[in-house]
Amino acid sequence: MPDHDHDKDLDMDTNGLSTSASQRPHNVPYIHKIGVPPKQSLFKEFKTTVKGTFSSDDPLRRFKDQPKSRKLVLVLEAIFPILEWGRSYNIKKFRGDLIAGLTIASLCIPQDIGYSKLANVASQYGLYSSFVPPLIYAFMGSSRDMVIGPVAVVSLLLGTLVRNEFDPVTQTDEYLRLIFTATFFAGITQATLGFFRLGFLIDFLSHAAVVGFMGGAAITIALQQLKGFLGINPKHFTKHTDIISVMKAVFKSAHHGWNWQTIVFATSFLAFLLIAKYIGKKKPKLFWVPAIAPLISVILSTFFVYITHANDDGVSIVGKFDKRINPPSLEKIYFSGENLTKGFKIGIVAGIIALTEAVAIGRTFASMKDYQVDGNKEMVALGTMNVVGSMTSCYVATGSFSRSAVNYMAGCQTAVSNIVMSIVVLLTVKFLTPFVKYTPSAILSSIIIAAVIGLIDIDAAILIWKIDKLDFVACMGAFLGVVFKSVETGLLIAIAISFAKILLQVTRPRTAILGKIPQKSVYRNIGQYPEAIKVPGVLIVRIDSAIYFLNSNYTKERILRWLTEEEENLRATYQSDIQFLIVEMAPVTDIDTSGIHALEELHRRLQKRDVQLILANPGQVVLDKLYASGFPDLIGENKIFLTVTDAIHTCSPKLAHEV
Repeated sequence: MPDHDHDKDLDMDTNGLSTSASQRPHNVPYIHKIGVPPKQSLFKEFKTTVKGTFSSDDPLRRFKDQPKSRKLVLVLEAIFPILEWGRSYNIKKFRGDLIAGLTIASLCIPQDIGYSKLANVASQYGLYSSFVPPLIYAFMGSSRDMVIGPVAVVSLLLGTLVRNEFDPVTQTDEYLRLIFTATFFAGITQATLGFFRLGFLIDFLSHAAVVGFMGGAAITIALQQLKGFLGINPKHFTKHTDIISVMKAVFKSAHHGWNWQTIVFATSFLAFLLIAKYIGKKKPKLFWVPAIAPLISVILSTFFVYITHANDDGVSIVGKFDKRINPPSLEKIYFSGENLTKGFKIGIVAGIIALTEAVAIGRTFASMKDYQVDGNKEMVALGTMNVVGSMTSCYVATGSFSRSAVNYMAGCQTAVSNIVMSIVVLLTVKFLTPFVKYTPSAILSSIIIAAVIGLIDIDAAILIWKIDKLDFVACMGAFLGVVFKSVETGLLIAIAISFAKILLQVTRPRTAILGKIPQKSVYRNIGQYPEAIKVPGVLIVRIDSAIYFLNSNYTKERILRWLTEEEENLRATYQSDIQFLIVEMAPVTDIDTSGIHALEELHRRLQKRDVQLILANPGQVVLDKLYASGFPDLIGENKIFLTVTDAIHTCSPKLAHEV
């Protein structure tokens, strides 16, 4: 049976009047009528908006129509993903996790000892932070590949911010207490963002800003290692992190004498580490070479210092370790007084930076192995492990890219590799710390320098320059702020430029004049398609942004400027004036009251010029608000069309066929 309902559809004739399909001449094209969205209740609209803003998925969907016992299992699996994937765990997977865990442990132990120096805490605290947090993450995290522990950037940031409040040498107890307090609030911040599904907030720190910040932090970290690399007495070294202060301190310390034995140690093993890194990069199958190179460096250098007593000749060594396993530190956290506020502020900053790094790492390796990582669940896991870590003598831990890459290359299957690493760290703290006592500080400096070189991503910076110059400004602003001032200054510059870019793009949206592509019913930007032809008597403008209070006035004025310029060009060439202004609204995702007022003002201004305002293809959200405001009644319901083509055929069918 043929579909006769089509003949009953109403069309718009050239005068905007309704006509049936059976009465329409054959040479008049079919004009689609714009659909008016149904009214939504206030509660339903609010619920839809909140759900779309805070989550792309309904977290309660899995629990619908499930018995109570099943709901309990699902709740536990949501909190502890290990209960879900653990059911299919087998000996084959464990073999891969065991090898990966042992490999990353050999990398993390020397790195943790070195990173603790960046945080200005005793060496054992770095190892503590690679014991408890990874265990908790293994049970609560959703990434199979991410390795948890201290990282260079967060260690430096935390050490710098806390040192501004207390001196780590003369006020050791207060300094350590503030470290634990900041770690506690870093965890609270991360868990809160995840629990309330506010993970989108960390996206305000753009990729370009992060690239610049990480590169600047890498150079700052490397400069800080010159103290250990050259054997400079800490009393003769600066507490500032900017490049000018550091280089001044380095050259001034030359008068007091650098330690040549230390320089030989540091240079030799740095060369060894860089060669190992080069081998691993050129031959991926030899990934284990750069992974175990730091541990080999520590073993060889420690043995050499022990048998030669080089520490008696001025070679600085790590010194004694506390053999205790993560002593409780809950009573050391500030829960009152002005130090509570200090710890809270520092914790928020450190927590967000740690979160940004971890989420990026988790997403990267998840895409490589084609599985999903729940960002909000990750935040809760990271937050929980740092809260518990602050109570067990740990400082802020997060995902490490270098260790995660080694974990991935070593064939890890699940987060059990983190558990294996934690056990190895535990055994190291309990039984091997007496041997670490003689490890030269210069070797730790070499390990850190070799590790942070990878944070300087020149290729990414070049690509940013090619793609977006404003992004490059954000990248370089963050980089220069860190290198020439301080880590926190660079971070503030990165955030400020990122927000400035957002405001610029929102307040100055792109607009374009459209023309008809020859022999097609398609209208495109005449700047992008030179062959596009303008329709005589019609100006077609596209707005490439939502219309809000921040940009509504600019959008209105920009359209009027387009119109004025076009009319001046037409008069100069003795062509007919503009009769219709068509606004293509497909890219307009939303509009507020200020935007609607701007359209109303645009309509009034156009009336004075004898130009009719036409809207084409507004989305459901925009159309719903336009009807709620009564705007269609102001311009006439027959002035809103499904496509630009429909609007052209209705406004000026003769001219449309001539183009």
